[in-house]
Amino acid sequence: MNIRNVRVLGGEPVDIRIAGGVIAEIGPGVAGPDAVDGEGAIALPGLVDLHTHLREPGREDAETVQTGTQSAARGGYTAVHAMANTSPVADTAGVVEQVWRLGREFAHCDVHPVGAVTVGLEGKQLAELGAMADSAARVRVFSDDGKCVDDAVLMRRALEYVKAFDGVVAQHAQEPRLTAGAQMNEGVISGRLGLTGWPAVAEEAIIARDCLLAAHVGSRLHVCHVSTAGSVEIIRWAKSKGWNITAEVTPHHLLLTDDLVEESPVGAYNPIYKVNPPLRTRADVEALRAALADGTIDIVATDHAPHPVEDKETEWSAAAMGMVGLETALSVVQEAMVETGLLDWAGVAQRMSVTPARIGRLPGQGRPLEAGAPANITLYDPTVRTKVDPSAFASKSRNTPYEGMTLPGRVVATFLRGRPTVLEGKLV
Repeated sequence: MNIRNVRVLGGEPVDIRIAGGVIAEIGPGVAGPDAVDGEGAIALPGLVDLHTHLREPGREDAETVQTGTQSAARGGYTAVHAMANTSPVADTAGVVEQVWRLGREFAHCDVHPVGAVTVGLEGKQLAELGAMADSAARVRVFSDDGKCVDDAVLMRRALEYVKAFDGVVAQHAQEPRLTAGAQMNEGVISGRLGLTGWPAVAEEAIIARDCLLAAHVGSRLHVCHVSTAGSVEIIRWAKSKGWNITAEVTPHHLLLTDDLVEESPVGAYNPIYKVNPPLRTRADVEALRAALADGTIDIVATDHAPHPVEDKETEWSAAAMGMVGLETALSVVQEAMVETGLLDWAGVAQRMSVTPARIGRLPGQGRPLEAGAPANITLYDPTVRTKVDPSAFASKSRNTPYEGMTLPGRVVATFLRGRPTVLEGKLV
């Protein structure tokens, strides 16, 4: 299927001719009369998410590979990395291959399983890292996300082990002894609300330790969902040493602040804002935006965390942590980074497609839109503004903090190797 009248990275209007799942030609008038009309939309390389929770196997009440990949396609994604905290945990070749095969079966986007670092996410024994790397899923990203690998010796061993197959350990930086019972960002608001505070140092201490460990063994470290200004400074320092450190920020940490826990549109203690790591202060948000703009933080990753209604619509202390994010990510990034002049569309493509594909070692994704590249393409109209309606989501879950908010932009179409998965904003 060919495409006409699109602006690659926001440039001048061109057509895109596709043959055999590959971009054959880009230029004026090359698409022919039967092409899909992009109506001047921006063309980006298909988005790649390094941090998605698809919940299957085990929590199909919250999400499945099918609904999660449909949600991803609606958000402009052509590849996602499925986190390991399923039930059973993705800590063996058998489980990661199950998730990988489900992804191939439903094919709304590519699914690349993330393998657990430790058996059962329990932080006591390394999982079958080599077997998962050698499996059909070809796992290259390993994470206990949802839990921190807090044992320094075990973390060192994991970093050493993944070097053998060019893997990366993606750390959920949370010192558990500093966050026991923590409910929200530690500060004035947590004190006023009587909620146990979650100190920034609990994240920063683990990041500092792991940067030193990665440098010591010469391995790759990826820092998940950075949320504090102090974390930014530690990562900036580590990168200045030339160490192989990458980091991500979520859309919600680029836009939302901890005062929403007290002053949400429906009043205080709304569990829709309960997330791990917690929403931080305006100063942290500004530091994260600046770090994403200058490259200290490498990518945007959604941390799409679906939960059924009964797990979120309850009292704050009992509510599950997490937010869905695949279908709103590009709009939030436009609001936080493009509308503020911090990034252009080429910068968005770099941080939401090219670099996450490189970190995840996905040679068929994140390629520049040029002749010979796989036709993984997202068409996005930045000119519209839409009120977020979670009932329209493809995801099984509705736990979005943006309900009722008006956000810019809309994914018009998504193409996976030349095959449309979304057209005119609707699943194909």
